[in-house]
Amino acid sequence: MPADARAFWLASPGRGEIRTERVPRPARDEVLVRTLHSGVSRGTETTVFAGRVPRSQWPLMRAPFQEGDFPAPVKYGYLNVGVVEEGPAELRNRVIFCLYPHQTRYTVPATAVTLVPDGVPPHRAVLAGTVETAVNALWDAAPMIGDRIAVVGGGMVGASVAAIAAQIPGVRVQLVDVDASRAALAAAIGAEFATPEDARDGCDIVVHASATSAGLARSLELVAPEATVVELSWYGDQPVTVPLGEFFHSRRLTVRSSQVGGIVPGRRRGYPQRLALALDLLANPAFEALITGRSPFAELPEVLPRLAAGSLPALCHVIDYPEE
Repeated sequence: MPADARAFWLASPGRGEIRTERVPRPARDEVLVRTLHSGVSRGTETTVFAGRVPRSQWPLMRAPFQEGDFPAPVKYGYLNVGVVEEGPAELRNRVIFCLYPHQTRYTVPATAVTLVPDGVPPHRAVLAGTVETAVNALWDAAPMIGDRIAVVGGGMVGASVAAIAAQIPGVRVQLVDVDASRAALAAAIGAEFATPEDARDGCDIVVHASATSAGLARSLELVAPEATVVELSWYGDQPVTVPLGEFFHSRRLTVRSSQVGGIVPGRRRGYPQRLALALDLLANPAFEALITGRSPFAELPEVLPRLAAGSLPALCHVIDYPEE
């Protein structure tokens, strides 16, 4: 028989609510998952919460298990860690990651879940989707040993990029952010820190993740001649000013987009392998610095507006679920 679950829905832009869902029993090739933790993706998810997804991007912005349509009502999210209660023997009672919204229980195809390695705490595993985005950005950037790298924007995605890049031998990584308190975060993930005015220039690669025109402009100033700025920000429906005058052409600079929905051509690994790699990387305890807040699931309708407005500062805010 189907079971009841509770799910978070965006009822209208800026207003969320918890609704009851019917969860079907799993078929032979499916799993029933009880959620342990989910994570709020502050960039994308708060843009969705505010109703700022451009109409042209509605099809592309759909989450894998989204219900409803933009702008609302919509059930949206994709950072979910749970335990398999029913399903194939090799998955039963195992902790998994799934690109599922905020919901207490759910049934999905067994192929939609990825095992969380034993060395990764379940609450930290909610970062898998973000770290996967960072892996994809570095595949696009293609850093080499000895490169000088700046990451402009010390949010959830930018910090993940810096944390991975800092593990490459001989690479100098500087995390650049307007918030000087992010210096502690940079130290925890093994990177240097600088405010925009004090950042080092002449970089071989700059990854931009601040989602501001000022951050993109500064990224172009920090990159060396004939080098590349990898644009990782997603701006929703906000206009962006890019300074393509002055030195942009004379220095032969490149701005390259990076989006987790596409893997750079030539990579022999696909989406499942990329996600598995992201989960393996999360065994590094340095990523714990990105977990900056936790709240129970029942408080999510009050927490998300505060995250979207910035009154509750956070990188990754983890939502904890009760045993039901």
